[in-house]
Parts: sequence; structure tokens; C-alpha cells
Amino acid sequence: MFLVPDSVVRFFHRMASPPHFYTFTERLMPWLVTLFVLLTGAGLYGGLYLAPPDYQQGDSYRIIYIHVPSAWMSLFIYVVMAITGAIGLIWRIKLAEIVAISSAPIGASFTFIALFTGSLWGKPMWGTWWVWDARLTSELILLFLYLGVIGLYGAIDDKRVASKAVAILALVGVVNIPIIHYSVEWWNTLHQGPTVTKMDKPSIHVSMLIPLLLMALAFNVYYLIALVQRVRVELLQRERNSQWVKNMVLERKQ
Repeated sequence: MFLVPDSVVRFFHRMASPPHFYTFTERLMPWLVTLFVLLTGAGLYGGLYLAPPDYQQGDSYRIIYIHVPSAWMSLFIYVVMAITGAIGLIWRIKLAEIVAISSAPIGASFTFIALFTGSLWGKPMWGTWWVWDARLTSELILLFLYLGVIGLYGAIDDKRVASKAVAILALVGVVNIPIIHYSVEWWNTLHQGPTVTKMDKPSIHVSMLIPLLLMALAFNVYYLIALVQRVRVELLQRERNSQWVKNMVLERKQ
């Protein structure tokens, strides 16, 4: 049986405390921003300058350095939203509820970018901006799920009740994630099949893969930055009458 070390358990227990989370993330933020800038700079330089043109698509393929990480993040963030929503629903951890709803606008943004950049690529490659392809349609449904979560949360005044409703909707929508991921394998679609995770041909060349992975890491760090900022704001709004918030405001006024 696998046992989680006590130090890890204590760390997550402390992170669930709003005052500790707020203080810890305040110190963490400059490091995250620096890491994001370095990863983005290296990824864009490698993808736009060092990577060679594709033998079929020429330079138009370079949009993958925005499109593919955005598509990956759209799925990843939804899974995070569903998991944290479930944690908040079952164990009533306030911070988990806040992470879930704070993830929704960020995930919706990444989903929109994935759809938009995919359309930009599809016009010269397919001759059309949009097709009702299985991958594209299921990704569009994902955008509607994100917007539904945002709208539902905003429509309910009691934010604890709203968080429960959001968690249920997010969990129901999880069924769409494997559909998006496997759609190009389950159905005959126009969308390109997987090339990053394949070891056999056709697969992406390492000179193109490394910048792509750097951009994917940069987008993950950006998500963490945006999430922390949104969580901190939501946390202050919910806890504005708490003693730790009052003490923090008094300390900063001195």
C-alpha cells in the first residue's frame, strides 16, 4: 500500500488554510512570472526561428505553438475544475471551491484560443474556417460548458450554494473530455491525428517538439499565475469579514 509522506499531507493541509495560501502565493508569484517569461521566450524563439519549415505546410504550421498548448490546457483545466469542484462538494473545502470557479474563465479563454487559432490554420489547410468535425464540435461544446459554469455561478447569490451547483455541472461535463481526446481515433475526421505522443511515424520532429513542449510548460505556468491571482481576489471577497483579512489590512497600512 502506498503511503503519502506526512510532510506532503501537512503541506496540503496548510495550503487549504486561506491565510497561509494567501501569504505563500504572494511570495511565490515573482518566481512564477520569471519562469513564465523564460519559458515563453525560449519556446517562441525555438518555434518561430530555430524550428525548420514543415515539408508540407511550410511556415503555416507554426501556429501549433499557440494552438496545441491552448487545446491541451482547455482539457487539463476542465479536469482540474471538476476535481477541485468534487473536493469542495464532498469535503466542503472553501479553497477547493474557489479554485474550481476561478479556473472556469481561464479554461474558457484557452478553449476560445484553441478554436480561433484552429480556424486560422484550417482556412489555408482545409479551405474553410470551420467544419462540424468531431474534434472541433466537441471542443466547442467544452467552451459552452465553461460558459455554463461561469453563468451558473454568477446567477446564484449564495456562493457556497453556487459552488455546489458548479461542481455538479463540471462533473457531468467531464464525459466530454475523453470524447475530445479520442475523437480523431473514434471517428473519421478532418482533424490531424496525434503526432506528439507517437514514437512511430508520422510523428513530430524533435526540433519542432522541444519548442512545443516549452510553450506547453509556459502555458501551464501562466494558468497557475492567473489562477492564483483570481483565487486571491475571490478569497478576499469571501473572507473580507474574517480576522486574518482585517489584520493583514492593518499591517499594510502601517
